[in-house]
Amino acid sequence: MGRKSTTRRIGIADVALKAGVSHATVSRVMNGNFTVDPAIAERVREAAAELNYQPNPVGRSLALGKTDTIGIVVPDLANPTFQAILRGLSMAAAQDGYRVLIADSSEVSSEEAILAGEARRRCDGLVLCAPRMGDAELEELAPSLHPMVLINRSTTEIRVPSLMVDYGQGIQELAEHLVELGHSRIVFLSGPERSASNALRVQGLEKFKAGHPDVEVQLIDGGSNFDTGHDAVDAVLASGGTGILAFNDLVAMGLLSGLHERGVRVPEDISVTGFDDIPFARYTTPPLTTAAVPITELGGQAWHSLRALIRNEDTPNAVNTFRPQVEVRGSTGPSKNR
Repeated sequence: MGRKSTTRRIGIADVALKAGVSHATVSRVMNGNFTVDPAIAERVREAAAELNYQPNPVGRSLALGKTDTIGIVVPDLANPTFQAILRGLSMAAAQDGYRVLIADSSEVSSEEAILAGEARRRCDGLVLCAPRMGDAELEELAPSLHPMVLINRSTTEIRVPSLMVDYGQGIQELAEHLVELGHSRIVFLSGPERSASNALRVQGLEKFKAGHPDVEVQLIDGGSNFDTGHDAVDAVLASGGTGILAFNDLVAMGLLSGLHERGVRVPEDISVTGFDDIPFARYTTPPLTTAAVPITELGGQAWHSLRALIRNEDTPNAVNTFRPQVEVRGSTGPSKNR
């Protein structure tokens, strides 16, 4: 029976022996340390080339304290909004030679902090989308995650830039659009209870109500996905509302489907709006009126802010706010009571 041959991996020790230098000198040359004498460095590189030495990328990352990887924590990767953020982030980071590690908390608030810590330990920096995490927990956690960029959250930690979408302004403008169409009974199909962006929408609606005392605004418990919109049909019809503000486009799409099944016409009987302007929003039946957010651009900006922190460049602005733009399509129309 013949012996099985094995090929031993060439390591730093082999290069050091051939070049006649210490292991530490080889390590410094391989990691780009310019304090090594040029003649010695050249001897090391020649020895490495002759031996076909390939540095261990994991070991090199540990030696440099640098992984060329960043992490992003999102609550639901099935949501096209977070897919678009990821796309913008990964495309921008790739131009600088960085890869993106993704962690999905599956809408479980207790998982957000755990995943954030694990991702940060494996990466050079972190982008955190943690809409369910409590404010106190975020404040306590933020210093240990630096460098970090927050999306749709903010903290008193001055080293943590925040990229915010003005959900309050966006929901007010959608409500104004419904009022202009003659709707005086408006329903907000709300998002998850602990959602920070849902709280911003509710605050926006409070401002809207203060300026429109003649308009009735009701809140109905909802969620953030298609199913929650579909399941809310009975509550929406029972409310008597004629203009519906859905938490996001997915919820609005679920509601459109449920209304169609009941024979309710949109927008002739009920007008429906979404939020985010995900790619499918213009292809629903009828096309969805929504508040468009530059989501991919937001992802790209997240990388630029994080890159500045990683490189110890000038700290980016503490808060960078993106304002939604109302896109009027076929799902909204004049109220029958106008």
